[in-house]
Amino acid sequence: MPRNRLTAILLTLAAGVMLVGGFQFDVLYAKFCQITGYGGTTGRAELNDSEVLDRSVRVYFDSNVAPDLNWEFKPEQRYIDVSLGQSGLAYYQVKNRSNKPIVGTANFNVTPIKAAPFFIKTECFCFTEQLIRPGEKVVMPVLFFVDPQMDDEKRYDDIKELTLSYTFFKVENPETQVIDKSAAQSRDEVN
Repeated sequence: MPRNRLTAILLTLAAGVMLVGGFQFDVLYAKFCQITGYGGTTGRAELNDSEVLDRSVRVYFDSNVAPDLNWEFKPEQRYIDVSLGQSGLAYYQVKNRSNKPIVGTANFNVTPIKAAPFFIKTECFCFTEQLIRPGEKVVMPVLFFVDPQMDDEKRYDDIKELTLSYTFFKVENPETQVIDKSAAQSRDEVN
């Protein structure tokens, strides 16, 4: 009988650990990708104090919007050429085509994946949720550099082009407070 009890306790404990782990998986996976660059996740830095090298790469810009988000989202430029270590500045435009304020957040990745750990963003609209009002058009910058350490190993010599890609998603429970003025006015008129 004690063996069955021990087995039951161990199985219950294992199920609890898996349950808690399941809830934390997204957070842990995102942190893993951020640290390792896995899945095309870029790095983040406060500032660029890198040496600028003669070697340059062309950075292409891509934009996507989730199907349930009524936004127009596009880069202002198709690409820019930057030297390794040189800061680059690109702009994206977003427009809310709906009649309600919407909060969105952008996920990003870099291809080729092996170059992702060397693509470092110092400022980006993807670091925070974005509140866009009805019909509003916003220009959003991204400041970045390609780490010159990419030049240290031969296996990265073939990288001449990178693509920075963003996808905007609607935030269901935003941290940013969304106030729909038309709905508030309707409630005030009824009261």
